[in-house]
Amino acid sequence: MRELTDEAAAIAASLGGTTVLHDHGGGFSPATVQLHRISAEFSTGAPSAALAAARALPPQSLPSVERRARYYTDVAAALALRGHRDECVRSLLAAEHQAPQETHSRPAVKSLISGLLMSGRATPELRALAARAGALP
Repeated sequence: MRELTDEAAAIAASLGGTTVLHDHGGGFSPATVQLHRISAEFSTGAPSAALAAARALPPQSLPSVERRARYYTDVAAALALRGHRDECVRSLLAAEHQAPQETHSRPAVKSLISGLLMSGRATPELRALAARAGALP
């Protein structure tokens, strides 16, 4: 997976860092490749690598609010696995700020919120987010 992502990053960089294929899922650029790297690292069970990849990507460089919301939800999931609850909630709130409907409709986000509610203290912010996302028990 990392070799393929590295190859995609090299191709994106060789195109001068511009976004191409605008109508194809937000485009192809170094930023969108890095976003996929975050998701891939998390999906393969490497939350620390996902967070390292996230630190290399300013979310405002992503081409759409949906992509920025995806960035924050992937970061939140990785933070949760690392035990960083407060940062996880802040990241979920940032995702919601970017694209509320997108964030609220994702089953993985609802599952993450439910898990946070059941596994520790439920701050007012977390409870409010859970209510807005329809994730209250």
